[in-house]
Amino acid sequence: MRFFILLGGLCALGQSWPDYGGGADASQYSPLTQINRSNVSKLQRAWTYSTGDSNRYFFNPVMVDSTLYVLAKNNSIVALDASTGKEKWTFAPGADTKIITNRGINYWESKDRKERRLLFASNHRLRAVDAVSGKAILTFGRDGSVDLKEGLDRDPSTIALVQSTTPGRVFEDLLIVGSATNQGYGSAPGDLRAFDVRTGRLVWTFHTVPRPGEFGYETWPKDAWKTVGGANVWGEMSLDVKRGILYAPTASAKYNFYGADRAGANLFSDSLLALDARTGKRIWHFQMVHHDIWDYDDATAPKLITVQHGGKSVDAVAQVSKQGFIWVFNRVTGEPLWPIEERPVPKSDMPNEKTWPTQPFPTKPPPFARQKFTVEDLSPHLSPSDRAKFRDDILSARNEGLFTPPGTRNTIQMPGNNGGANWSGAAVEPSRGFLYVVSKDLPAMLKLEPEGKARGGFNDSPEQRGQSLYQVHCLNCHKADRRGAPPAMPALDDIAVRLPRERIVNAIRQGVGPMPGYPKLTNAELDELIGYLYNPARARATVPAGNSEADAERYLSGFGFMIASDGLSPIKPPWSTLTAYDLNEGTIRWQIPLGEVPHLAAKGIKNTGSHYPKVGPVVTAGGIIFTGTRDRHVRALDVDTGKALWEAEVDTALEGMPAVYSVGGKQYVVFCAAAQAGLTRDTQKQISGAYVAFALP
Repeated sequence: MRFFILLGGLCALGQSWPDYGGGADASQYSPLTQINRSNVSKLQRAWTYSTGDSNRYFFNPVMVDSTLYVLAKNNSIVALDASTGKEKWTFAPGADTKIITNRGINYWESKDRKERRLLFASNHRLRAVDAVSGKAILTFGRDGSVDLKEGLDRDPSTIALVQSTTPGRVFEDLLIVGSATNQGYGSAPGDLRAFDVRTGRLVWTFHTVPRPGEFGYETWPKDAWKTVGGANVWGEMSLDVKRGILYAPTASAKYNFYGADRAGANLFSDSLLALDARTGKRIWHFQMVHHDIWDYDDATAPKLITVQHGGKSVDAVAQVSKQGFIWVFNRVTGEPLWPIEERPVPKSDMPNEKTWPTQPFPTKPPPFARQKFTVEDLSPHLSPSDRAKFRDDILSARNEGLFTPPGTRNTIQMPGNNGGANWSGAAVEPSRGFLYVVSKDLPAMLKLEPEGKARGGFNDSPEQRGQSLYQVHCLNCHKADRRGAPPAMPALDDIAVRLPRERIVNAIRQGVGPMPGYPKLTNAELDELIGYLYNPARARATVPAGNSEADAERYLSGFGFMIASDGLSPIKPPWSTLTAYDLNEGTIRWQIPLGEVPHLAAKGIKNTGSHYPKVGPVVTAGGIIFTGTRDRHVRALDVDTGKALWEAEVDTALEGMPAVYSVGGKQYVVFCAAAQAGLTRDTQKQISGAYVAFALP
């Protein structure tokens, strides 16, 4: 049996779900067995709690001492009775809560359990709430909060974004947090930081863009740390509590798709870091992508697992990636369990861009995602016009594999910068050495434009400059006529009457579903972009050229998701899969399509996998994998075969992962079904989500 060690306290034999992903190790595993393969088909709804609004939620609930903590009611933390869903208290961070840790929160308690705290961030400030009363702890930080924009060796007023929507990790009396810096030039640095959970005092910092004298400084231009940002942990981290080691996967340096201002390998971007959790000192690292210009960051938590390898029991850490790779290391030494080869990759033809000549490729295990997209891979479900368009696009694009450098000519990415594995996308059976990965195949087409072209001419009207911004950042997905590709890529042609401006601002700043956020856009640019969406007739149809030599020195690209007119991926299905690995052998046990596309399934076209999954599986000792999908279904699958043993329909789409726990001798599985929200295009009907708990009769 696995014990959840909750800092000073002990949660009884895995009965609780005391942290994001189930615990500090991020295993997404529960040792509970009451629900198992023999009886899971009898599951039924135990209770439902409405979120009380039309916001989108992906929240992984936390359960301690029979209290379930969720996010609802306009980004408030709500405490529920874990067995009934009855509300106990509500804490609202403030009326202006535009950004919050909306994927989960952290829980901490003192050794004597007299102090119990919930820790989270909102509006770039770290906060603490009493877990029993729901009251803000005003002795934390300054008047109850810590400004996350401070202490980064940059002017805080110049930092547009630093707070991640993913929670950190609690170790002893520390809260360790990453950040979401944004995607543009001049982003905030991606420092990893640890704060005292009682006082909010900064305890240690690890510079992911090294300073002079620090390891890795020579892999950047001189003084790059003063201007280059990113290399941040916006996704998930894991802790080996026994050894006191933090495992943190970092993102690309910024700007994502053009790196002329950051020549070199760029440590510690796109790396798996193993740090001393008490001090922040580096123990070992491995860089998965050198000088990343593809946005190939790893967002999924490193998975701690014990395997039989070379005749010995090895404590390992496995990292899944956007490219479809799995990297497996000895978690203490950093030694890879199977050889990793540096292979030559294509060179860039962009001015001043110096791509790294080789990239690492793991020789084992085999990848879980497709890594090429050619005309032979086009979906049979495309319309004739879409098929002709995508065929021409592919044949005219540069298409040389995973590491085809972006340029001013279209370049193909597969499985894409929004493909492969993403946050919450993997779970393990720690003792058996088995890993389960949710993946999506979503090809992208990148094309770089001079920054000045993206910004428009100084003499243009605001709507014309907004049109220029739209064509760089939005056109690929929402189309030239702004009608998008519903339901995945919603239409924007009626957005002025459908959504209030504040909702549009939040969507652009934070991102929605498959759309990334654009927090780097200035307030003026945001006004111009929204002005164009509201009044497209005032903009001309052409894009102005750049305005200065500086414009030609910096380039921008949209994320380039390739979407058919029906909103689906142009590659043949399955579009999402669940893959089971045996990491003792480095082999695939099985792979299945995960979910369906409802309108295709209604025509008898099944086994396609759902579209745009950012869902996380949870494995139990009862032989079950629980997961939700965007087709509004929750499922229980057999760990040994992937066969569906039970499924139920909920009212809205799902993202994120469920929570599994036991109260009063009864095991519950709770899903956050709130990934689809807002107003529907056709009926203007308000959609709200809910937390739905299932249990045996």
